Amino acid sequence: MASPVWRATWLTILLISVAGLLSVNLVGASQESGSVIPAESRPCVDCHAFEFMQRALQDLKKTAYNLDTRTETLLLRAEKRGLCDCFPAMH
Repeated sequence: MASPVWRATWLTILLISVAGLLSVNLVGASQESGSVIPAESRPCVDCHAFEFMQRALQDLKKTAYNLDTRTETLLLRAEKRGLCDCFPAMH
């Protein structure tokens, strides 16, 4: 008898395959019907790619800045801790 995990995996693969076949048939049907979108009304793929890459670059810059700030804060804490450990507490 097959385990429940194996059945779930098999069912998932089967559903993905059926969905893929159906989507291929739907795409083919829309192209066959002559419903081609003119180039003037289609979004500019290069423009969208550029905007996406620009946002990704901004996100990377923010992440780098945050990491740099965090690293600097941790270094200052380590230096402070090192200095405090050098001097015995005065009571």
